[in-house]
Amino acid sequence: MTDTHDVESMAARLGIPFTAEIEDGEADLALLARLPLSFARGRLVLPLQERDGKLVVVAGNPADLAAIDEVRGVYGMAVETVATSPRVVLDTVNRLYARLGSSAQEVVEELEGEDLSVIATALSEPKDLLDLTDEAPVIRLLNSILAEAVKERASDIHIEPYERELEVRFRIDGILYPKLSPPKVVQEALVSRVKIMAGLNIAEKRLPQDGRIRVIVAGRDVDIRVSLIPTFFGERVVLRLLDRQKGLVSLADIGFTEAGVRAAERLLGRTSGIILVTGPTGSGKSTTLYACLNHLNAPQKNIITIEDPIEYQVKGVGQIQVNPRIDLTFANGLRSILRQDPDIIMVGEIRDAETAEIAMQASLTGHLVLSTLHTNDAATAISRLIDMGIEPFMVASSLSAVLAQRLVRRICPHCREPYAPDREYAGIPLPPTLYRGRGCDRCFGIGMAGRTGIYEFLPIDGEVCSMIIRRTPAGAIKEYATAKGMRTLREDGLAKAAAGITTIEEVLRVTQEEYADLPV
Repeated sequence: MTDTHDVESMAARLGIPFTAEIEDGEADLALLARLPLSFARGRLVLPLQERDGKLVVVAGNPADLAAIDEVRGVYGMAVETVATSPRVVLDTVNRLYARLGSSAQEVVEELEGEDLSVIATALSEPKDLLDLTDEAPVIRLLNSILAEAVKERASDIHIEPYERELEVRFRIDGILYPKLSPPKVVQEALVSRVKIMAGLNIAEKRLPQDGRIRVIVAGRDVDIRVSLIPTFFGERVVLRLLDRQKGLVSLADIGFTEAGVRAAERLLGRTSGIILVTGPTGSGKSTTLYACLNHLNAPQKNIITIEDPIEYQVKGVGQIQVNPRIDLTFANGLRSILRQDPDIIMVGEIRDAETAEIAMQASLTGHLVLSTLHTNDAATAISRLIDMGIEPFMVASSLSAVLAQRLVRRICPHCREPYAPDREYAGIPLPPTLYRGRGCDRCFGIGMAGRTGIYEFLPIDGEVCSMIIRRTPAGAIKEYATAKGMRTLREDGLAKAAAGITTIEEVLRVTQEEYADLPV
């Protein structure tokens, strides 16, 4: 695909203007609806608006005069061409055409009187859901739910049956939002459609089932993990959405400060030791591990992972999927990995003493090991390993660092505004200026868009090693680390709030357990 620099140079030669971005508010959707989606995508053209009697057309390939002529013929008016990069055209086309289709709520309103027993078979090859408009009503409903979830950046879709109603909720940036309430009568058909797409047994309604769906929504290749469980009022469905085209992020992208990036790079430069990332489910631990892999990945290194599940495929990395049905557990897989001459090993999660002990031994025999653990803060990870039955001397010898983390929602950059807060909030002194999101079309009125991490980084120095061997309580280890300059989760969050990245309320929401009693 032609890059931005090439298009800009081409526009200069042709004497037409160039723009680096297109605002959705500039587009006239009534004009857009007259041009087929397939043509707009295939020829990289986007009719934007009528101005001074001319049709403004944005083109990703301004040298394609035949495409411009066809647009001129469709609208019957003179055309003014503006050049931009092909990626900007495709992204804008996908966003705007998604707004032209029926919303999930509109499809629900159309369901009355329809024959809900007709359910089409699954597609052998994924097609873009924006192109599928003439399908059975229940299929249109599921397609529109998926399309809206992708458009609103949802990570999960919950389809929840109750006694007299059916609820659909989206999880966006970690928060669940009610979206629509389809009629109860479509429940069986909707769940059956999900099962067909995921290749599951539609006759089995008594046992949990898991599957996968691959679809394309607005030009984005989306992998969907499907989980169904039986409840008293019917099967409950959760769909986890993973964007296959989302690139691996860097350490800076996930919210590390410059000092944090340098510290992480020093640790990742080691050839042995174990680095643990801790936090509750959904705190972004896997994303951090993938960012570390992205930094480490090089042809000179043999990197092997064992994960459950494999969320993103990484070129150049051998990735193993845990499969308990055939006894391929973390521990058994880790033993096999050690016979593959690895330089770096990533263990998706340390769940038991056996896995922990093998990982510790691997880190002591010339391997850099990355893994995760479920604890509330960095110091508690040490107590957790010892509670699992790992000898303190083994923990002290193998552990290089512990990184605790949480995810906080970012303030929408398009509607962010400053305000003067009260002098303190929940007993915490505040700076004279903080920021919040007003709510706009880009963030769907929420005022927040996307998430970033807040971190607590505990390096294992000589004194911490001595404290581990003496079985010092986690609280005392944390006190020592903070006295040595460790920034706690809340302190890192407050610094990000002061910088206008997130809100004070968001920081307190995700760090509310920080001052709970620490286990000893």
